[in-house]
Amino acid sequence: MTATNSDHTRDHNPSKFNVSVIIQQSPSDSRWLEDRWEAVGVVAALEEERVDRAGPSLIHQEGPVSHYLYPGFTLRLHEDECESYYYNLLSSQPHCYVVANLDDQGKPNPFLVSLSYDEAHAYLEGDDTVYTVPVPAELYRWTEAFVLDHYAPQKRTKRKRADWKSAARGPGDHEA
Repeated sequence: MTATNSDHTRDHNPSKFNVSVIIQQSPSDSRWLEDRWEAVGVVAALEEERVDRAGPSLIHQEGPVSHYLYPGFTLRLHEDECESYYYNLLSSQPHCYVVANLDDQGKPNPFLVSLSYDEAHAYLEGDDTVYTVPVPAELYRWTEAFVLDHYAPQKRTKRKRADWKSAARGPGDHEA
């Protein structure tokens, strides 16, 4: 029995990725907020490189602009979200979605990183803030391999309308 390409990919594709989020702090244009915060990147690490979630650390500062690293997120893919991953990968700019709560000063506290638009949209409908950042190449390849292993796009078919007029009539009903 020979191993298929799919078996080879599955054996060498990690089940999860540890990621860190990069958040930028810059002066705000708003007179009500002192600082503007936004997620600007996601950095991926291999599964074996376990990093516990710690507080943010300053990684770069240039003038009034600072970049903070928020480590300790685990990104997992789920088979029931494959369609969302598929359309994300096909978009002109695939994204990672960073979901965060904002404190009173507008500073984000990220708590989730996802590649599913549907999951991010569900959080967006609540009170959470969702940032989009470009997908790093290694996460793109990982997600692509997962989608190829677990998803086959279904051709959309036009739904046929039911004839509700004839369904409403009983066997003894006649048109007048």
